[in-house]
Amino acid sequence: MRTKTLLLAIMLLSGTVFAQQKFNGLDMNLGNLSKLSDAKTRSISPENFTGAKGKGGMADAVKDKGKRNVANAAHEARDLGTGWKVNPFIIINPNETITIAEMEGPGAIQHIWMTPTGNWNFTIIRVYWDDEKTPSIEAPVGAFFGMAWGEYAHLNSQAVTVNPGSAFNCYWKMPFRKKCRITMENINDAEAMRLYYQIDYTLTEVGDEEGYFHAQYRRSNASNNSSSLHTIIDGIKGKGHYVGTYMGVGVTNNSWWGEGEIKFFMDGDKEYATIVGTGTEDYFCGSYNFENKAIHQYQEFSTAYAGLHQVIRPDGLYKSQQRFGMYRWHIMDPIRFDGDLKVTIQDLGWRHGGRYLPQHSDIITVAYWYQREPHANFPTLPKKDLLEVN
Repeated sequence: MRTKTLLLAIMLLSGTVFAQQKFNGLDMNLGNLSKLSDAKTRSISPENFTGAKGKGGMADAVKDKGKRNVANAAHEARDLGTGWKVNPFIIINPNETITIAEMEGPGAIQHIWMTPTGNWNFTIIRVYWDDEKTPSIEAPVGAFFGMAWGEYAHLNSQAVTVNPGSAFNCYWKMPFRKKCRITMENINDAEAMRLYYQIDYTLTEVGDEEGYFHAQYRRSNASNNSSSLHTIIDGIKGKGHYVGTYMGVGVTNNSWWGEGEIKFFMDGDKEYATIVGTGTEDYFCGSYNFENKAIHQYQEFSTAYAGLHQVIRPDGLYKSQQRFGMYRWHIMDPIRFDGDLKVTIQDLGWRHGGRYLPQHSDIITVAYWYQREPHANFPTLPKKDLLEVN
């Protein structure tokens, strides 16, 4: 009898605890889509810069006419007035930085959509968490969304989608506790850019186990790297996990370019890494040169977690080089580290006699990871001439 009473008490207590656990509205999937939550949904766009409740679409086509980034489409909306698409975009002038979003936490960004015009390598996105003075995300907007070569390619994955004609979408979960600030800088000294965007976020509880999202851009080629080793990331300090790599490769020879191995040095690794891949196309979840054997051509593919989504083929005139874009998201297999992390990839092809060829390809990468703050300072972003793709 005592045993039955004890089991009943445990069951009742477990049910009470379970009932007290509230769904915070994050980590959405089809399995929990029906669950109700006290989380608050908000969205920031040029029609509601603050995301405040009941403050969207308030620009006045008459009173605000001529005010940049307040009523940019006042002329188009002149017959309809307030509430009718008076300020759907912002204009970022040459050498100007604009804060496109600020939000108070706790909460998490769940989706970012934008359509930047102009040169995607000359627009820098930066994200600051809480009271940070240096960004946790810093990259040209094209590279951040897998478009480092400045040309559109359809990308269809769980974390990032790029849709016609230049619709950049990001679904990385980005929690913050105090605040979040997002800026866009136009380093093009000759042209203004137009930006349509929307940032969808949720105000809700953020658990102690949640890390902060980070992303860092790097580029190496013959002009700045004498070796055939590209460093994807280095100097990460703290506890976290690595969740993704975007890589663009511009080849400089006529042969297969992807023999290089990726290496993850973690938690004190020195000469030898803990995780070592077997080849570039293998790491990006392809095989044997990404080749369609029937037609002997590179085969683009784009899946939930990995893809070779972009193949830029020579046209016989000004586009004389082959360029590739690929991604690998570690969503189901994050690479966890406790103290430090460094990631490199070899740049290898083939020479005669069946020997590896150390190459000097043009390699652009963005690394994505979560970690506890504070994070180590990022390397200085390259100047405009070194970000340019030509």
